[in-house]
Amino acid sequence: MQDSSLQKAQVYTDFGGLNALKAQARTDKEAALEEVAKQFEGLFLSEMVKAMRKAGDVFAEGNYLNSQQSEFYREMFDSQLSLTLSQKQGTGISDALVRQLSRQIPGMDEKGEPMAAHKTALADYDRSVPVLSPRLPEQMDKVNQVADDTASREPAPEVSTVMPSRFDSPEQFVRELLPVAEKVAAQSGINPRVMIAQAALETGWGRHMIEGDGGSPSFNLFGIKADTRWQGESVNIATTEFREGVPMNERAAFRAYPDYESSFRDYVSFLESNPRYRDVLAAADDPELFANRLQEAGYATDPNYGAKIRRIMNNDSMTTLSMGTRGAEE
Repeated sequence: MQDSSLQKAQVYTDFGGLNALKAQARTDKEAALEEVAKQFEGLFLSEMVKAMRKAGDVFAEGNYLNSQQSEFYREMFDSQLSLTLSQKQGTGISDALVRQLSRQIPGMDEKGEPMAAHKTALADYDRSVPVLSPRLPEQMDKVNQVADDTASREPAPEVSTVMPSRFDSPEQFVRELLPVAEKVAAQSGINPRVMIAQAALETGWGRHMIEGDGGSPSFNLFGIKADTRWQGESVNIATTEFREGVPMNERAAFRAYPDYESSFRDYVSFLESNPRYRDVLAAADDPELFANRLQEAGYATDPNYGAKIRRIMNNDSMTTLSMGTRGAEE
């Protein structure tokens, strides 16, 4: 049964139904889309009837029944007639609009039907516990061993916290940056290993850092460009972009930061402030899915971007480096 407030939208002189349509669009997008499509079809039919009436106006000249009042009521009748026709069988325009526009509604397929995998409530999500990796006990033993060894050591002397603008090896890259990534990950929920893997891909393990004039460091680990929203410092360099799968050399401005922690935090802020990365952040606890969705969201133009991040992250040496770094930091 249709809501009485929505039925007002079917009356030409009642504008209250339009407010009801706006309210319904927030809760039932599919039903609201169907009603708006019918309203559009009514406007189309109204223009068609108006053109037909105009073609016959020549025969009404000199008719004593023809007056401004009769034309006014005729226009009202035609508008209501068009709206009523669109609410019935119509001409098929509204159905075509629904099929076309429903593709833009999240969770709807190309036919305008709800997708089976679309989740609308908490009960739709899988609550099963994932299968634990058979390597977990072995890794836990390593962690416990590192913790025991660290507890028995004397406190390490304080060292300088100044980080290099370039890194000489993957070991140094992970050793220096993983603690920073873990600090930011504690607040953002993004796995620190996937951030380190992406930063390694963007900078070649820190050997090819973005630098400004005179070799001034930018500390940009994620290749984020300085668009119109960026109010900070920037550096302009030559870069390679893929256009329709073809690599092309271009010049672009990239963001510059005072330190690496600022780069990590701006990376998280960049994802959180862009609606197209909403699905990426939803997979923050799943590094491989996170990398896949980064590629799908268009973070980079490289068609193999996600696969490269996964390959770096799942490399045995990456796991060994991250485990060794935790032990050294503790």
